[in-house]
Amino acid sequence: MEEPAGYREDVYRAPVPATLSGATVVTTAEAHALWEGGNTAFVDVLPRTPKPADLPAGTIWKEKPHVSIKGALWLPNTGYGKLAGVTLAYFRQGLEKATGGDVNAPLLFFCLPDCWMSWNAAKRALSLGYTRVYWYPEGSDGWAVAGYPTETLRPEPGGE
Repeated sequence: MEEPAGYREDVYRAPVPATLSGATVVTTAEAHALWEGGNTAFVDVLPRTPKPADLPAGTIWKEKPHVSIKGALWLPNTGYGKLAGVTLAYFRQGLEKATGGDVNAPLLFFCLPDCWMSWNAAKRALSLGYTRVYWYPEGSDGWAVAGYPTETLRPEPGGE
């Protein structure tokens, strides 16, 4: 599959391209090596599960725990093709936190297999001037299947 020129804006769970211009695509083993090195910030962009709109009044709703790569920063809802200004600001702030404001610091983006959200987020980071961008298409599922460390993540504050 060929890379699109812009961001993917619909049907986010679908086959993804094998490449992302300007970024380095990594396998599970390569992602793990980066994780073990401790210098690469891992950024999970899986969206939050929305609260069902049809819940009866007074119903208590508990969001399903989000298990992901241990130590990753979760910036939910930042992988859509179009972002509202507040969501883009949240994404920028999250990346600044992850990198200490250094656009040359390595960032690795992931979501789930066949998920365009991480592809979009990595492409967006490149457009924001980040120079060492990794994209991990197998995401948290590929990581977990390999038996690598996971933990329950909470979203980075400010993205609710």
